[in-house]
Amino acid sequence: MPPNAKKATPPAAKTAPAAAEKSQAQRALEKLGLKRDIDLALHLPLRYEDETRIVMLKDARDGDLVQIEATVTDSQVSFRPRRQLRVTVDDGSDTCTLRFINFYPSHQKTLSVGARVRVRGELRGGFVSREMVHPSFKLAGGELPGALTPVYSTVAGLPQAYLRKAVLSGTSRADLSETIPGAFLQKTPSQAMLGLREALQFLHNPTPDVSLATLEDHTHPAWQRLKAEELLAQQLSQLQAKRIRAAMRAPALNGPAMRGPQCTLYEQLLERLPFRLTAAQQRVSDEIEQDLKKNVPMHRLLQGDVGSGKTVVAALAAMRCIDAGWQCALMAPTEILAEQHFRKLVAWLEPLGIKTAWLTGSQKAKERRESLAAIASGEAMLVVGTHAVIQDKVVFKNLALAIIDEQHRFGVAQRLALRSKMTVGGEEPHLLMMTATPIPRTLAMSYYADLDVSTIDELPPGRTPIVTKVVSDARRDEVIERIRHQLAEGRQVYWVCPLIEESESIDLVNATETHDSLSKALPGVLVGLLHSRMSVAEKKAVMGLFTDGLMGVLVSTTVIEVGVDVPNASLMVVEHAERFGLSQLHQLRGRVGRGAAASACVLLYSTGDAPRLGEMARSRLKAMAETNDGFEIARRDLEIRGPGEFLGARQSGAPLLRFADLAVDGDWLAWARELAPRMLDQHTELAHRHIARWLGGKADFLKA
Repeated sequence: MPPNAKKATPPAAKTAPAAAEKSQAQRALEKLGLKRDIDLALHLPLRYEDETRIVMLKDARDGDLVQIEATVTDSQVSFRPRRQLRVTVDDGSDTCTLRFINFYPSHQKTLSVGARVRVRGELRGGFVSREMVHPSFKLAGGELPGALTPVYSTVAGLPQAYLRKAVLSGTSRADLSETIPGAFLQKTPSQAMLGLREALQFLHNPTPDVSLATLEDHTHPAWQRLKAEELLAQQLSQLQAKRIRAAMRAPALNGPAMRGPQCTLYEQLLERLPFRLTAAQQRVSDEIEQDLKKNVPMHRLLQGDVGSGKTVVAALAAMRCIDAGWQCALMAPTEILAEQHFRKLVAWLEPLGIKTAWLTGSQKAKERRESLAAIASGEAMLVVGTHAVIQDKVVFKNLALAIIDEQHRFGVAQRLALRSKMTVGGEEPHLLMMTATPIPRTLAMSYYADLDVSTIDELPPGRTPIVTKVVSDARRDEVIERIRHQLAEGRQVYWVCPLIEESESIDLVNATETHDSLSKALPGVLVGLLHSRMSVAEKKAVMGLFTDGLMGVLVSTTVIEVGVDVPNASLMVVEHAERFGLSQLHQLRGRVGRGAAASACVLLYSTGDAPRLGEMARSRLKAMAETNDGFEIARRDLEIRGPGEFLGARQSGAPLLRFADLAVDGDWLAWARELAPRMLDQHTELAHRHIARWLGGKADFLKA
């Protein structure tokens, strides 16, 4: 090579920065879940910006979101009251000030005096002239776009401009061929149905003459098509999961393995119970029995209001399992709830000669080894515990029934892990899931369509109605006086706080401060404190004192939401009730009213500096005061908060609906529910393509 010759730059070296940038953007896309072309096509805008027209300042009103084209007449950095960039622009009809609190040198360069710029932002009335705070801007020039500009949800490292190009590119490449048979599209709740490709292309690039309201409230025909597609995919995947399970095999628990038919454990437990089953308890117990007799895995959700008696139904199901010679496991989300179940079940079952093993993460090594050995040998026919039940070291001899309490608190992967503990002959265990949060009908038809649902719709006799009062914290002294009266009558009281320690951003009275103030206000009364950061031993000690009646008042965070059963507790005070969800408030209220004494729940709210409660908080508290019916509470909660409150961790496997709204799209849900079995039977290939398009690999989680 000649001495003065330039060394050729390898092509890879030239493109390395671009490749690195693409890699970073690709990682950002994957973080959003946008891995396939169809994922990009279905990543629909959050909102739109109208950059299709220029508005003159003289024609704009304060509060309008407008785009202007103007010349910069002044640009300077001021330091009072704080450092900011102030830019004056003139469009020939009026002037406006652009104000930037956070800015870069590039801002000053683009917005230099004399520059012609295109600016978009909200016009406000200022001290001297009208202004825009942190508007978007660029140098003027070029044609105005012919469509509204979409704004997408994004993550760091993925600017809107790049994302828009990626979405358009993915939409053009994606297979958007029709998967819904034309005959089915002719019988829909909507009169005019757009094609899928037409609907998506419109939503990514809507024409400027479209009503923004129909785009924002998802009533436009293009949105209706997407709702139909999404709900149908959900129904198809749920039905497919149910049919796949129907082809699996499970132990048929038909009756006693070694005992005579007249002395089954089931019958012995019924005889020893200090109460009679309600008609609802007997009905759901019979439904579960019929499932357990089949060699198809049961996949049943047992729902019942707080205090309706789900535990005894679960115990009877366990007896049918043990009667047949198989093991049963019961898993609860917290140690308090698991221990509550353990104590109750041991008291019922120990006299029948049934050994119950206890498994939690806080066990001492020796106790844990003994439990593991008893489970592996089959000596322990019933296993109760927390997520420790599904750890790798836990080996069952012959697990046939898995019971999961408060199932929405467990992730899909955890439920799958418990099912995998079945080791005999490759069979699946029966699965019974329980929840004290009743499922509204539309949720049962959609997210829980793959489950059989049993409902305990009556409370046992003797449960006293709970009076609920909504009280401002300005009347705190009156509430404390009410506590004194309850204590004088020998009753006990819960006081629930939303936080453990102070937060700079949320001005809430924390549990520790409340404990101190109540201790001073109630001299001679033992006031306990319970929160999630305490050790297991500390929690047990506190709960033991309260359960035994030695503690008058228990100040707690929401760790007592489920699993605490103290019949002598007759008053529940919820501090900052406006901060809690409706279902959570109902669960907390269910901790009282468990004995014969009249019980009350006081929802103590604070408006802080605000003149009144927000609309959502007011709706929640109003619902609590008006009804004790958990099913009505659930219906209202769905209206107020949407489905996330009910689904909990289930959404980690079965994704929440992105486009359809169960509160308003019941007609589309009914259409999809009616169509799904016909499509799976008559158009199987199209059905599978439809599921793959919308759910990808996520449909696999539905087996949990």
